[in-house]
Amino acid sequence: MLVPRAYDGRVNEILSFAGNYWWLVFPLSGVFAVWGKSWSAAGERRHQRRMELYRLKNPALPQAPQQPTGDPAQNRAGRERDVRHVERMHDEVDRKWLSYELDAAKLIDYPMMTDVREPLTVAFLRAKREADSLRPQEPAGVSSEELAAYRSAVTSFDVAFQVAETEARRVRASGFTTDERLRLDTARKLVTVAVDDAATAAERQTAYRRARRELDGLIVLPDATITSLEKKVAGAIGARPEPSPS
Repeated sequence: MLVPRAYDGRVNEILSFAGNYWWLVFPLSGVFAVWGKSWSAAGERRHQRRMELYRLKNPALPQAPQQPTGDPAQNRAGRERDVRHVERMHDEVDRKWLSYELDAAKLIDYPMMTDVREPLTVAFLRAKREADSLRPQEPAGVSSEELAAYRSAVTSFDVAFQVAETEARRVRASGFTTDERLRLDTARKLVTVAVDDAATAAERQTAYRRARRELDGLIVLPDATITSLEKKVAGAIGARPEPSPS
């Protein structure tokens, strides 16, 4: 293949320059090395600042474990404090989930929270199961490895729940047809009547049965939700006697 003379000339000029000024490689390499270290250090500082801002915005975020000291008793006490802190985080996420699981009306408003066809719902339920399985029976005597695994599981549970909840609140009942949304709205109103102290026992019982029928085929309520709802209905029924006929 023929090479154009102009191109060949430029190549010769570059090679000539490199041959005459090869010694520039050494000072320039030092400059590039210093610049690379500075860039890396700046990146690390930016990362640390972002992490500090995230911790300030999320005070419940578990802190990094302290380095062990030479005192075994002090190490055990420190790990026990860390375990109790992670347990409080665990309980807080459980409390948020129970606010859905034990409230049929809330689940009707945000049906994705119990829809196991949704990957985000499955992810947070799986993360919950993992965190529950790693929760220590007793905070005392937990090893550093066990604490790290438990901390990681609870953090994953917290994040997975927040993601699922955010999406559930965004989509609400948008995945249902118009007729299905009307049924959900009817069921929501019936559930309100079923636990209303101002309604009669017959009204509450009828509302409860009708609500279950409206939800049939739309939402599968967890067993805990049904049990909680039935207790509320039974409590409302027992809270106020039927008016005696005049």
